[in-house]
Amino acid sequence: MLTPITNEWKGLAVPGNLEAVQGFVEECLDAGGASMKTQMQMSVAVEEVFINIAHYAYAPGTGEAVVTVTLSGSPAAAAITFRDKGVPYDPLANSDPDVTLSADEREIGGLGIFMTKKLVDEMSYEYRDGENVLTLRKLL
Repeated sequence: MLTPITNEWKGLAVPGNLEAVQGFVEECLDAGGASMKTQMQMSVAVEEVFINIAHYAYAPGTGEAVVTVTLSGSPAAAAITFRDKGVPYDPLANSDPDVTLSADEREIGGLGIFMTKKLVDEMSYEYRDGENVLTLRKLL
């Protein structure tokens, strides 16, 4: 049983902060005993989500993002929650891209979220109190 631990990172949602966010998440996952494979999978998922927030949530301006990592449970699991006050956007509302089509035949967009869904055990979105709240859950 993992004793519940919650840590938070706050900063500007800009691509230049990606390394800090990934480092923060990796430290939290490492403290929770996550395997290297799990850490790498979550690093890719975090990159996809954070860069989407950085590029689109406040475009053409910028704003704050909050990333919260909660480790808990039996079995042990991590929940990584991204919050921003940007334009409301539910990345789960769109259908998955048809990956059987070639890159030339497929519509642009959606691959990052599709890949993120495949890397995590659960992904949820809600718009609450003026914030986009996207949570990724992964068993450790």
